[in-house]
Amino acid sequence: MEQLAAAADAPHDLRYERKAVLLLALGFGLVGMDRWLVTPLAPQIMRELHLDYQDLGNLGAAVGLSWGVFAILMGRLSDRFGRRRIVIPAVIVFSLLSGISGLATGFLSLFLARLLMGVAEGAYCPSSYAAALDASRPNRRGFNLGVIQGAFALFGMALGPILATQLVVLVGSWRYVFVLVSLPGLVLAAVLAKVLRDPPRLTALAQPPVLPDVMIAKPVRWMDILHFHNVRVAIFAIFASMSGVFVLGVMAPVFLVDVIGLKNTTMGLVMSGFGLGGFAGQIAIGALSDRIGRRPALVGSFLVGALALIGLVCQFHAPVALFALLFAAAFCFCGANATLAGPVPGESVPAALSSSAMGLVIGLGEIFGGGIAPAIGGFVAKGYGLIMVMELVAGVLVLGAMAAMLLRDGQAADRRAIFA
Repeated sequence: MEQLAAAADAPHDLRYERKAVLLLALGFGLVGMDRWLVTPLAPQIMRELHLDYQDLGNLGAAVGLSWGVFAILMGRLSDRFGRRRIVIPAVIVFSLLSGISGLATGFLSLFLARLLMGVAEGAYCPSSYAAALDASRPNRRGFNLGVIQGAFALFGMALGPILATQLVVLVGSWRYVFVLVSLPGLVLAAVLAKVLRDPPRLTALAQPPVLPDVMIAKPVRWMDILHFHNVRVAIFAIFASMSGVFVLGVMAPVFLVDVIGLKNTTMGLVMSGFGLGGFAGQIAIGALSDRIGRRPALVGSFLVGALALIGLVCQFHAPVALFALLFAAAFCFCGANATLAGPVPGESVPAALSSSAMGLVIGLGEIFGGGIAPAIGGFVAKGYGLIMVMELVAGVLVLGAMAAMLLRDGQAADRRAIFA
């Protein structure tokens, strides 16, 4: 406990905060690039490997399911053993597995490569968020975590479609694209090894953490995370935001090509609106939630995102209109996702359980929104059409708004909820 008190009294290192957030954001940007590379290349991959819409949905589910399970497991290990020991190996492994995806000879080999890549990316996610919380002042947590998660959208969903669709023309095969984009992660891992550090309080985690703002200190076990009201609400709300991110992210490229009739290169430019909107929304809504509270920011985001998807169903054929609608939709539900994945659970539990809480919310959200939902989306698209998928996601976002209304703003009040 003396180490924890000394850490609390130490002056804040703003320079380290900025460096850590920048590097962790770059890492999460590469996670986004590796994860979303399949979708803009889907028309070519599907033709060469003889895949259908259900196969495409299952590939998204492979990453989401393994990501979700290992986000839960590795979030806990990050709290016990430190962020560095999880973050740096995870960057190396997911980079290598992204390159290996380019060697796939059929659905099964590609599925297995993406499944294993999700393991490493799931390990990186909550551990990187917790490292950012460790480095950040409380009044910048929403903003900093928004920057990190915004990089996922910027690299994976904005720059990724442009890079992939243009690069495949230059190198001649989608396989070489996977290999090329895996290289920057190895460089980043070396830089993180020099810069990233664990705070002194992590050396004291052998003792059970206690709740600091109650009359009688009570040891908090890992499963006690579920006793916190906002953690429970965040789990259900993130099912909706994750479903929006991953179902639309997987299905929008083929929707633009097969339903709207865009060319692949035009589709890549239009899909960049999805990524740019997600990037802007994760920063803006995270910062907005710092100012007006998590609940109102989240409820508004879900409702406006649903309206944007209804607009997309109207099938505007002008690329500018499609770009704007994808931007608005992603701005809203990616911003909601960033707030639900980081600040809401991270602030609702004792600091020594922050990575565990975020890992649990992210992991369960990934299992449903990133794993089960894309598979359901593929089934619906195959049986009922891609337009029905967009309508279904809009309805799920409305349910997310209803769940977000149950959040309790105020960190201290929520921490007492363990005794309720």
